[in-house]
Amino acid sequence: MAGGQTAARLTAGCIIDALFVSELLLMGTVTGYLAGLLGIGGGMIQVPFLTILLVQHGMGSELALKTAIATAMATIVFTSLASVRAHHARGAVRWDIARAMAPGILAGGLVTGAGLFARIKGPTLGIVFAVFVGYSATQMLLDRKPRGSRPLPGAAALGGVGVGIGSLSSLVGAGGAFLSVPFMTWCNVPIHHAVGTSAALGFPIALASTVGYVIGGWSLPTSMPGTVGYLYLPALAVVATASVLMAPLGARTAHAMNVRAFRRLFAVLLYYVAGYMAWRGFA
Repeated sequence: MAGGQTAARLTAGCIIDALFVSELLLMGTVTGYLAGLLGIGGGMIQVPFLTILLVQHGMGSELALKTAIATAMATIVFTSLASVRAHHARGAVRWDIARAMAPGILAGGLVTGAGLFARIKGPTLGIVFAVFVGYSATQMLLDRKPRGSRPLPGAAALGGVGVGIGSLSSLVGAGGAFLSVPFMTWCNVPIHHAVGTSAALGFPIALASTVGYVIGGWSLPTSMPGTVGYLYLPALAVVATASVLMAPLGARTAHAMNVRAFRRLFAVLLYYVAGYMAWRGFA
């Protein structure tokens, strides 16, 4: 009798684990494809849905949000490599700008991930994330590119800008394009160079922030097997693999069709995501 009960529990656990992996695989597939199709960061979709999945599987809601943000950012370590390789092959990366901004980005991402991210309350972080998603949706809906109105600043100023971009990106689990592309375009960098250089900056943002998340959450009690700091390694492995495989397919689809109308429809969806995250934060 006891042996039958044990076997039943093990079977149920395997079913739950398999279901969780399937859910993560579906999420990674969809977000990877949309990232390639629309040129967006997958974190905007990964964070709310991964938060829901983690809560459903027993993690507290405040820790689940931080874990989702950290894990989504960690996937960018892998997806950014494939992206920057494609942009570099087309000569679209301004490596001089990337080198000047990288030290500030590394410092901002590491300090924020290890310090402020660990100390800020979950509801407040949810509202910050909602503002980020709403801002990104508005950019996508209006599709306005800032006009170049000033020359690119020197290396020291670029490093300072990098600190700000790295810090804000680390708070919301984003690759930084929502800030770096408008900034470079404002400084008369052609849009294709701004996008390519932003892709190159995504790697140091993600790497520094991920290290910060591990340091900041190192003393946390392990709430689920597979967590290291604020990272949930099983989700990272599944989502990153699916995203890396699907992003090129989404990019090829984007080149074969006009996605402007779909981008606007997706922007409306992002407003719902922003509203949901803001409601969770206030509630």
